[in-house]
Amino acid sequence: MTPADRQSPWRTAFAHRTYAAGALWVAGLALSWLTGAPDRAGWLAIRLDPAGLLYTAAAAVGGANFFGAGVRAARTLRLDMNFLMSAAIIGAILIGEPFEAATLGALFSLAELLEHFAVDRGRRSIARLVELAPERADRLQPDGSVETVRVDALKVGDRVRVRPGDKIPADGRVVAGASAVNEATITGESLPRAKDVGDQVFAGTLNTDGALDVAVTADAAHSTLARIVQLVREAEGRRAPIEQFVKRFARIYTPAVTGLAVLVMILPPVVLGASGLEWFVRGLTLLVIACPCALVIATPVTVVSALTNAARNGVLIKGGEHLERLGSVRALALDKTGTVTTGALRVRQFVVADGTPADELLRRVAAAEARSEHPIAHAIVRFAEERGLSPHPGPVEDFGAVPGQGLRARVAGRWVSVGTEAFTGAKLAAPVRMDGGLSPVFARTEDGLQGVVLVGDHVRAGAPEVVLRLRRLGLRRIVMLTGDGAEAAEAVARAVGVDDVQSRLLPEQKVEAVESLRRRWGSVAMLGDGVNDAPALATATVGIAMGAAGSPATIETADVALMADDISKLPFAIELARRARRVIRFNITLALGLKLLLAVGAVAGLVSLAVAVLVGDMGGSLVVTANALRLARFRSAL
Repeated sequence: MTPADRQSPWRTAFAHRTYAAGALWVAGLALSWLTGAPDRAGWLAIRLDPAGLLYTAAAAVGGANFFGAGVRAARTLRLDMNFLMSAAIIGAILIGEPFEAATLGALFSLAELLEHFAVDRGRRSIARLVELAPERADRLQPDGSVETVRVDALKVGDRVRVRPGDKIPADGRVVAGASAVNEATITGESLPRAKDVGDQVFAGTLNTDGALDVAVTADAAHSTLARIVQLVREAEGRRAPIEQFVKRFARIYTPAVTGLAVLVMILPPVVLGASGLEWFVRGLTLLVIACPCALVIATPVTVVSALTNAARNGVLIKGGEHLERLGSVRALALDKTGTVTTGALRVRQFVVADGTPADELLRRVAAAEARSEHPIAHAIVRFAEERGLSPHPGPVEDFGAVPGQGLRARVAGRWVSVGTEAFTGAKLAAPVRMDGGLSPVFARTEDGLQGVVLVGDHVRAGAPEVVLRLRRLGLRRIVMLTGDGAEAAEAVARAVGVDDVQSRLLPEQKVEAVESLRRRWGSVAMLGDGVNDAPALATATVGIAMGAAGSPATIETADVALMADDISKLPFAIELARRARRVIRFNITLALGLKLLLAVGAVAGLVSLAVAVLVGDMGGSLVVTANALRLARFRSAL
């Protein structure tokens, strides 16, 4: 973390000037109460009494926070809140109203300081994630000794020892030992997960009850935790559409109200013969009201609070744009394998054609599937191993996979095809009886050997409850999209309770299905594994990847990433996004309504300069900031 990251907004030069301005303002109030305040004398009537001098000093010290920016804004003719406040302070002093000038300088600085605090609070909650990773690690040497080194000195391939109660220093895989690891910093899951040899672990997570030896798979700069922190920081800079609208609106609103303030100062005295001093004060008040402080901060503070809350709970949202889109979702498309189901596929049955040597076919199929990363491939290879069959020892050449269909390869010089019935061209003389929920995978060699592997999966625990929670959130349509056969897909769909299921879909057909949902429902989210479903995820209004903690590519490409392999995070993410949309709209409505009400009061002479800054700027900023920060503590009520 840089020194700038460590510095509290309450200890900056800006804050010190704010404190000094506040102290001078309070001292002026006390002195005015004791001695009484003289009446306003008129134009260029700078007050030189003790209280007036204290007020003027408060205005000058507080105004120093934005005078420089105000001058630059005037030079470039780009009016902003710094220019408006600078002009109002100087004008108030010149007409003998140092109290109002001091109020502007002190309270506007305080409002700005509150904004700095709100944004900093969100950012520091993410920055604190960096500090979760330990600074030192126990690196194992070839002779078995242990050397303590800095974490940033670890390289891929190093082995580290993690004792019970220690934090894991780097991403890696367990090579010795067994324990339970609390991964809440990455996945948001509160319960520790059992870890054994071969399991993946992440930097910054807590080893609870057993010693582990871990082989490092990523250095400190490229750990999952470091990627999360970096992506959330980048996400804070990506503005939501409504924030972009507010920025454009403020660029028009501020000059327009400034022009109105000038007309208020000039027209009544010139046209109606009214008091020039009185209408000048009313115009100054309107200038203060023109400052869009609360309006401008209404969205970014809310977005930062929502993004950091999501990250702490294992949901990575890649910016305000995606947060807003997630909150507008009306329909949802779900992948089946690994999303609605556990993805822990197992071979339930292996059937071969008459005369086909089953073991020989299975060995050749296992040799080809060993080259694939698909869950079905892992299940087939594991099934062969459980039967005591090793993959065929011959060389595997010309391997090629077609997403959604299958693979082909030459094993020991002979072609093997594994996949859908249409892809392989395999047919059995007698039909195979398939229980509900099983998916058939056909196999064929150039010798005509052919068979069917029946693969089964399990519906995730809690998946039906997740679908029910999504309906309570108002989602109008929930559809499951899968490349599996109709019987397996429909069995899972019935168990989960989705509205519709579309089976035997190729990747391009999933894209067409998502496009159809978008045409009907407008805003559609797609939840998948982030790799096989990449085209459909990109087509959806919001692409959501699940179980992304172990996949750098998924973290980088998804709009929203559920870090844990836990579908129950989805309703929380959508509910948080919807709450953020409501907070943003409330804040903007409040800020604009307050400005309009005060503007009318200012023109009518009912609102003073002090009230304008106290209510319109400090008060409005405080309310929208406090409302936005509530999202940092949001928890789902469903």
